[in-house]
Amino acid sequence: MRDIIIKTSGLTKDYGKKRGVFDIDLEVHKGEVFGFVGTNGSGKTTTIRSMMGFIRPNSGVCAVNGLDSWTQSADIMKNVSYVPGEIAFPALKTGTEFLKTQAKYLGVTDFGYMNHVIELLQLDPTANLKRMSKGMKQKTAIVAALMGEKEVLVLDEPTTGLDPLMREAFLQLIREEKQKGHTVFMSSHIFEEIEAVCDRVAMIRDGHIIDTASLYDLRHPSVKNFVVKFEREPEKQRFLETAAFRAESKDAASCAIVCKIEQLDALFHLLKDYQIVDLQENHRSLQQQFMSAYKEELTQNGNNG
Repeated sequence: MRDIIIKTSGLTKDYGKKRGVFDIDLEVHKGEVFGFVGTNGSGKTTTIRSMMGFIRPNSGVCAVNGLDSWTQSADIMKNVSYVPGEIAFPALKTGTEFLKTQAKYLGVTDFGYMNHVIELLQLDPTANLKRMSKGMKQKTAIVAALMGEKEVLVLDEPTTGLDPLMREAFLQLIREEKQKGHTVFMSSHIFEEIEAVCDRVAMIRDGHIIDTASLYDLRHPSVKNFVVKFEREPEKQRFLETAAFRAESKDAASCAIVCKIEQLDALFHLLKDYQIVDLQENHRSLQQQFMSAYKEELTQNGNNG
């Protein structure tokens, strides 16, 4: 097994009235981009603040690089870059002043990568720090976190305030971090961006982990779903009556087919004998996976979470 960089076991922070996080078990491996997805108020930030050592849990443990998050947080920060969910800058005039201060703190002397991130995010660091828009502040915080090129990144809703173009630029940066072998833990409520860059994802609802999924398995399922439209209804009926596949009628000329990977050749060989107007594969998205887990959890535990 690859080295475990971030680990929580039974992590619980109870704020009362069922608010907080409860029995959180997570493992993030070296070089992995790990997504943490859930709706607002589900417990993502509480979990991350516990990881960073900003919050003391009621029970359970959390460790980063084998160091206890609460008792050794100062040592953890030497190898971790962090983008908080709520950005608060010191009393400095411009973004440039802030980034220079951050560079000095991190011991950064080569500004090549910092300038690369600034250019990619189209940030004007000379802007007044207090008058920056939410998006500008977010970009500045991302530059400040990435410039140190640390081996672990912990990012709490890092694309908040970014427009779709800048969101894609940020995802490019995450891909670059992965290429370097760095470990990324990233929370979000935007399923598409988690699906685009993450290796695995944990889904949290009301402070409880309800599912952990491999994005590879989601992208390469062992069972595929197709919708086939035949030229005429009798063709569809003949297929339904003779095909050795899970299939059901959708409308007059279409049917849905469920097919295992090892059956694909047989399916396409069979379909050659029919007049096909259209064939589409239905991919299961991360959002569909989350909603399925969400409904299953509701069924098991009722509406109380």
